[in-house]
Amino acid sequence: MELLKELCAIHAPAGNEIKMKEFIIDYIRKNGSTFKVKPEIITGPHLQDCIILKFGTPRTAVFAHMDSIGFTVRYDKQLIKLGGPRTNEGTILIGNDSNGKIEAELIVIDNEDEKPSLEYLAERELDRGTELVFKPNWRENEEFVQCCYMDNRLGCYNALKLAEELTDGLICFSCWEETGGGSVGYLAKYIYENFGVQQALISDITWKTDGVEHGKGVAISLRDSGIPRRSYVNRIIDLAKESGIPFQLEVEATGGSDGNALQKSPYPFDWCFIGAPEDHVHSPDEKVHKADIQAMIDMYGYLMSRL
Repeated sequence: MELLKELCAIHAPAGNEIKMKEFIIDYIRKNGSTFKVKPEIITGPHLQDCIILKFGTPRTAVFAHMDSIGFTVRYDKQLIKLGGPRTNEGTILIGNDSNGKIEAELIVIDNEDEKPSLEYLAERELDRGTELVFKPNWRENEEFVQCCYMDNRLGCYNALKLAEELTDGLICFSCWEETGGGSVGYLAKYIYENFGVQQALISDITWKTDGVEHGKGVAISLRDSGIPRRSYVNRIIDLAKESGIPFQLEVEATGGSDGNALQKSPYPFDWCFIGAPEDHVHSPDEKVHKADIQAMIDMYGYLMSRL
C-alpha cells in the first residue's frame, strides 16, 4: 500500500495534474524494465498533461483519471469548488502559492435563503487562483485503507499494478474528469486512429450503496448517468463469472466517469466502468476494503488478457 499512500498525497487537482504526470512517468522509467513488457511512454504537447502507455499489440485501453477534486481561491477569502468536494466546516486544506506552503481551514458561511458560500481561514491572504486540496491523513488496518483522493489515485494504482503484467494493451492517464472531462476526446482520437482500439475499461472508484457493499468484490457497472453498450458489458460479465474473482453488479441513475466522455466522442468506443466501492465519497475520509482493491487488480489483469 506504500505506492497508493504516496499517490494519495500528490497535489493534482483538476486542471493542474502536472505533478501526477511527472510522478507516473518517473515511476515507469524507474520500474518499467522489471515489467513483463516494457511499455512505450507516449506524451507531449499533443496530449497536454495526459499519458498513454503502449504494451505490445493493443486491443483494449484502460482509462484512469489523474485529477482530484478541490477548491480554487477567488477574492476576499472566497473558495470555488473544483468538482464536487464535501464541504464540512473545519476541514483542513493545503496548497502552495507564491509565498510558499499553505494550511487553511474550510469555513462554510450560511447565507439564509441563498446557498452557503465557502471561505478559507489562514494566517495570511492567499494568491488568487491558488488550488487547495484536502490534507492527506492515511489510515490503514487489516481490512481497510482510508484517505482523501482514493478517487482516483486508487484507479491509477490499479493501472500501475496492471502495467507490471500487461503484454498487450493501452493505459491512458487522463485529466479533468472531476470537472466534466476534456481530455478523453483527443485521447480517443489518438488511440483509435493510431492503434485501431475501440474498447475500453474505466479504472475509477465507485460508491458504496445499498446494493454495492464493502468486501464483496469489485463493482462492474451496468449503468450510471451513462449507458454503455449492453453486448460489450455482457461479454465482460461472462468473463468475470469465468474468472472466479469476486465482483458485484452496479446499477445507478447518477454519477459518471471518463466512460461518459468516451461515449460522447465521435469514435465507436465500447466501455465499462469497473472499480472498487468506497465510503465517504469526495471527502478527506474515503474508505476502501483491501479485498475489493485486490479483486479490482485481479479482474483487470484477467480481462485485459482476454478481451
